[in-house]
Amino acid sequence: MKNVALILAGCGVYDGSEIYESVLTMLSLENHEASYQCFAPDLEQMHVVNHLSGEVAEGERRNVLVESARLARGRIKNLSEASAADFDAVIVPGGFGVAKNLSDFASKGAEMCVQPEVLNFIQAVHKANKPVGLICIAPTMAAKIFGPGVKCTIGSDVDTSAAITAMGGNHQVCAVDEVCIDEELKLVTTPAYMLAGSIAEAARGINRCVREVLNMA
Repeated sequence: MKNVALILAGCGVYDGSEIYESVLTMLSLENHEASYQCFAPDLEQMHVVNHLSGEVAEGERRNVLVESARLARGRIKNLSEASAADFDAVIVPGGFGVAKNLSDFASKGAEMCVQPEVLNFIQAVHKANKPVGLICIAPTMAAKIFGPGVKCTIGSDVDTSAAITAMGGNHQVCAVDEVCIDEELKLVTTPAYMLAGSIAEAARGINRCVREVLNMA
């Protein structure tokens, strides 16, 4: 049975991991008879967003690991404990928490940095010749993780794809139910809610992403 590390960024589309994408990834892994372990860095969120109003909740503070535990039903570990040797692959679901907590893409765009524990773990998985899956907004980290020339997709958003190109990435336009595969680097990306208009649409691309990652593992 393949064992996959899932890196979460909180809980909620606007300030953490996208809940549907995270759960669909878990479901797809189980349907493909793979196991998984959730991880998140133990750090404070960039900010907290009221998901009813869409506004930043001024003065409110939340922890990425604690919030991610909601998605994992408590079965989650600090990313600092993760070892690439224990896993066959790593997948990162989307949500703005990826651009706010796992990286600073939301505030710095093409000048972004990936959070050190996230960067070190994914690079360790890659150096072990194991595949990586990045979903939705997560491929904005690809050029910083894999270096210039990496092939990836966030769908067709002009501004986001331009930032990926500015960082040295090779962005590919991709439909919601398709994936972009960099065979040499063993990277699989899919747009999910960068394009999806429904949970069913998101599921088709995520399921294919999971399948391709497991095929490479």
